[in-house]
Amino acid sequence: MTQVFINGARDDANVREHDSLDASIQELIRAAAEARNHAYCPYSNFAVGAAIRTSDGAIYTGCNIENGAYAASICAERTATVKALSEGKREFVACAVVAEQDNGFTTPCGVCRQFLSEFAVNGKDIPLYAAKPTNLPLRVLCTSVLELLPNSFRFLNGK
Repeated sequence: MTQVFINGARDDANVREHDSLDASIQELIRAAAEARNHAYCPYSNFAVGAAIRTSDGAIYTGCNIENGAYAASICAERTATVKALSEGKREFVACAVVAEQDNGFTTPCGVCRQFLSEFAVNGKDIPLYAAKPTNLPLRVLCTSVLELLPNSFRFLNGK
């Protein structure tokens, strides 16, 4: 088995074969891979696609969109989530992220982790699947928003 590093730490326990995952998760990963094709990343050349599934089964996709003023850029995960939010969706049941990285998987950045954690409330975590846009068989990192950000920021009143 190939060693897998996530953010510099070895993690083989959470890596699964794509074909062993539920069909709904495979569908979510395919949607994220397709969204990646629309990335606008002329500065980094690092295309990322994301897909998020809402509690009613709908899938919203997003890609990273860069800007010369870096702070104006938006990540794929936030693009997908904002699309769902703008349609009135507030409950998310799974998220997939697809990007090409030589060593390890691409997981959401700190801003996206905090952003997604806003919707992991009342004991409901959001499973997260990170994959590469390669031919099958594909390996997938299976984790969750709160596993990646166990101590997310919360206002004292819980909101």
